[in-house]
Amino acid sequence: MKDALLALLRAISSGCMADDDIERIADEAAQAYADPQAFLAANPDINYDDDFPIPLGEWVVVGSLPDTVLFQADSYEELFAQIVASFGPEVNFVLKPKQLAKTEPLKALNRIQVQLSSLYPEKGGYVLVDFSEPLDDELQAVLVYACDLEQVLKLAVEVGIYAAPAYESLRAELEG
Repeated sequence: MKDALLALLRAISSGCMADDDIERIADEAAQAYADPQAFLAANPDINYDDDFPIPLGEWVVVGSLPDTVLFQADSYEELFAQIVASFGPEVNFVLKPKQLAKTEPLKALNRIQVQLSSLYPEKGGYVLVDFSEPLDDELQAVLVYACDLEQVLKLAVEVGIYAAPAYESLRAELEG
C-alpha cells in the first residue's frame, strides 16, 4: 500500500512537494489505512469522524496535500484562479478566471482543460483530475501530466481513492 501511495503522491504532486513530505504522507496514510483505530489513538489531534464519506487513510492523503497540489472550490472560476496562482506569475495563461464566471460547467471545464493541455508540452500538458470525495467544496481536483494519467488512475484504484479526468467525467454524467 505504501509503495502505491508514494507513486500516486509523486505523480499528482508534479514536482510541487518535497520527497520527505511525500514519504511522510504516504507513511501516515498507509498506517491509517492499515489500522485506523491505532492511528487515531497515536494521533489524538486528528479531527476525523466515522461519518466522513472517505476512509481515514484517504482523509490523511487529502488533508495533507498543499494548495498547490489539491484545488478545492465551489465554482470553476474559483478553481481555475487557484490553479493559475499555483503556477506563479511567470506562467502566462491566455484564459482568465473571470472569463469563466457565467459559463456553464461543461464549457468552463473544457476551456480550463484546453488551457492546461497547452502547458508543459514535453509531458503532453496537464489533465485536471477529480480527486477523492469533496467534503467542504463542490469541486476537488489535482493536475496530472497527460503522460502520467493512465498510471495515476491505476494507482488511485489500487489505493481506493476516486480519481477521474474532470472534463470526461462531467461530460459522461451530463450525457448519462
